[in-house]
Amino acid sequence: VARLLPEEVAKTVAAIPVKRSGQAILVAFADPLEDATRRTVEKRLGVRVSALVATRSQVTEAIRRVHGRQTLGDLLVESDLISRRQLEEGLELHRRTGVRLGQALISLGLVTQEQLVSVLSDQHGIPFYSLAGTDVPDETVRCIPEGVARGYGLVPLGRWAETLTVAMINPLDSEAIAEVEKITGYRVKPVMTTEEDLEAVLEKTYRSDYLFQSANDLVMRRPEDSAIKVLTRPQKAVAIAFLAISAFLLLLFTVQYLTLLIALSTLFYVGFSAYKFYLIYKALSHTLEVEVTAEDLSALSERELPVYTILVPLYREAEVLPNLVKAIDGLDYPKAKLDVKLLLEEDDTETIEAVRTHGLPAHFKAVVVPHGLPKGKPKACNYGLIHAAGELIVIYDAEYIPERDQLKKVVVGFRKASPRVQCIQGKLNYYNRDQNLLTRWFTTEYSMWFDLFIPGLDASNAPIPLGGTSNHFRTEVLRELGAWDPHNVTEDADLGVRLFKAGWKTAVVDSTTYEEANSELYNWIRQRSRWVKGYIQTYLVHMRHPLRLLRDIGPYQFLSFNMVVGGTFFGFLVNPIYWLLTALWYLTHWALIQVLFPGPVFYVGALGLYVGNFAFMYTNVAGCLRRGYYDMVKYALLSPLYWALMSVGAWKGFIQLFYRASYWEKTKHGLYRGEIKTRATTDDGEEK
Repeated sequence: VARLLPEEVAKTVAAIPVKRSGQAILVAFADPLEDATRRTVEKRLGVRVSALVATRSQVTEAIRRVHGRQTLGDLLVESDLISRRQLEEGLELHRRTGVRLGQALISLGLVTQEQLVSVLSDQHGIPFYSLAGTDVPDETVRCIPEGVARGYGLVPLGRWAETLTVAMINPLDSEAIAEVEKITGYRVKPVMTTEEDLEAVLEKTYRSDYLFQSANDLVMRRPEDSAIKVLTRPQKAVAIAFLAISAFLLLLFTVQYLTLLIALSTLFYVGFSAYKFYLIYKALSHTLEVEVTAEDLSALSERELPVYTILVPLYREAEVLPNLVKAIDGLDYPKAKLDVKLLLEEDDTETIEAVRTHGLPAHFKAVVVPHGLPKGKPKACNYGLIHAAGELIVIYDAEYIPERDQLKKVVVGFRKASPRVQCIQGKLNYYNRDQNLLTRWFTTEYSMWFDLFIPGLDASNAPIPLGGTSNHFRTEVLRELGAWDPHNVTEDADLGVRLFKAGWKTAVVDSTTYEEANSELYNWIRQRSRWVKGYIQTYLVHMRHPLRLLRDIGPYQFLSFNMVVGGTFFGFLVNPIYWLLTALWYLTHWALIQVLFPGPVFYVGALGLYVGNFAFMYTNVAGCLRRGYYDMVKYALLSPLYWALMSVGAWKGFIQLFYRASYWEKTKHGLYRGEIKTRATTDDGEEK
């Protein structure tokens, strides 16, 4: 009955016959009140018409089904894989985000990749080839460059005469077929396969290549930007010459030379303190982040949002997996446009098993990083970057809880910022800040660093040593830079400097990612020692050619780099020496100490002691006030005790640099079992 009305007419009038009813025909109309439409249908059918009301989409789908032009959705419904209501849900996601219907249905968890590809195979008459358990020879896979295979989503399976069978995610991609035919000289016979099967074949074939690339890409491309060597030959020569000259001068002019060293270090210390105070004072008087308003966020179209890759390095952290999945799944971003890569180390069988049995959402993928040296987070992130599909990319640690709108804020931030901005730093803070005195000190430090100091550096057009994670990059630029240095244990700080040297900038958005503050003393010292060791590595790497660095980034930026990166570890290392000299003077009144601090040096040192301590305490207090952590202010006033702990960690890292330079001191997570607090609170305990 439905075919009594020709397809073109049915489409034009948005109507379709449904069944005979006596001498009349019941017809479904999208617009039954249009008399002209009803008359047209009656004329074509030659009988009286009874009207039935239907939606335009229902009529359109019925016309396609009746006239043999079934859509993917129709086929999935007819195969009993989804219901009509679920199809509508997938179509709504497709219309809202612009992703393909199949991807939308997978994202909603309504179909699997294999079910979808099987139906697509029937629809297009192209064979479906399951690669699961299939051993495709490496030489066959490698007849097409890896970049082409991954870029187009295809893998060659075998050749018969002049025909090459190629498994493809999208076998209708004529551009991909033409490219393979051009490379190989064979006629391509496409078959369909799933994305998971394709990834498994590529991973098996190129595993060793990926491992080598993730560990050595930066070393191969720009060896002098890598910390694979602590000191280059020229640096060793300078160090040996300095030590030899120092020994000579100490023998002949002991007091004078020690006085000179004390004077220079004191001037640098005071300069570093003054510069840090200047940056934070500047941040206090201005809002220096990229401004993202509620109107900016509401104006975003989900169709225009880019695919976002989230890298999550995990090592021996099976216990935090449920909270991690919950935190990322709670982000206000279309799931169909999220590409979440859980980076698992091959020898961490416990976490791998936890991921395998957890039942991850469709946008989560496990990537197992093969065992190899150097071992650590930067190499794992490099391995994940090879597999990243997003235009933008961010790194979150296992215990992190980003604010729900952070990804959208970063998208707006990139659009509003200067074209030079290729990285956006989110702010970091802690959700267990009230756990003990150590976590309170840690919170005051982070509040100062991320809410004031980093924005101050950004506004001053100075290199920013990226902090922690929540660093959002344009993926293409990150790859061009050589990504993270796996030999540097503060790979984020080093990457921030390399980004600036390459002519790019980092901006800051007012969005916080909350993490677990280290609450155990030795665990904290291990973490701090790694950070300080990494800062020393970063300083030595980028000061291999000081004049070149000065020319590349400019005088002010060169000074800022020395103050921020050099000053940070220098202050931690030199503090105990000055504390010891001060204690000896008060206890013994040793005459040599008075000789080593002649008038001008003494007054500069006193300035460093009193003004420097005031500046550091003031900036920590200011950070707490800016963050709204008013209850933390009293702990910021005890900062000098916290600095003593910092110096312990610094000396541990400095000594370790001589015998285990690239060793990654693993920080234990999941120690906190209390209430998670992600916002500041009022005096009544209510979250603000």
